Amino acid sequence: MADRTTARERLLKAASELFYNEGIVATGIDAITARAGVAKMSLYNNFSSKADLVQAYVESRHEEWRQILQARLRTAVTPRDRILAVFDSYLDHAGFDYQKGFRGCGLYNAAAELPMGDPGRAAVATQKEEAERFIRDALHELLPRDPTRAAELAEHLSFLLEGAMTRAGLEGHDARLRSARRMAESLLLDL
Repeated sequence: MADRTTARERLLKAASELFYNEGIVATGIDAITARAGVAKMSLYNNFSSKADLVQAYVESRHEEWRQILQARLRTAVTPRDRILAVFDSYLDHAGFDYQKGFRGCGLYNAAAELPMGDPGRAAVATQKEEAERFIRDALHELLPRDPTRAAELAEHLSFLLEGAMTRAGLEGHDARLRSARRMAESLLLDL
């Protein structure tokens, strides 16, 4: 059966794998086109530059997380469940079968390689803000009379989640994320 994916899709898939496993700076155009099985000109027919491909990678990682979160939210009934769904979506990412093992958040890894002011860094910040907003919105439901406390606790839980993701990437496994989820669950019991 013929491969029905477009050259753009194959290039983005190849770049995603290589950027996550090897890093953005270490990954050259030749490696991407070779893995995608396309000519170099095909890359430039689909992306104006490597920077454009990096931006598409960051956006695709963000969209991938959104889809995972939405799947988790379908079974989340209560505000507490929705908060824990955000933690679970990060655990789901950590559980993927990565070629060279789990290296942490692909968005954080990308941001670390991009210069200040790069649009990719802003896209990463948008995803992190979106995760915190999901948590904050659920906390506003749990604490309708104390919006200040809800906002502070959302920031606290966001820091817990993002710090755990960073440590999990450093350590190469999801134990820190599992621990962070248990801590979040414990904190939410008191509300």
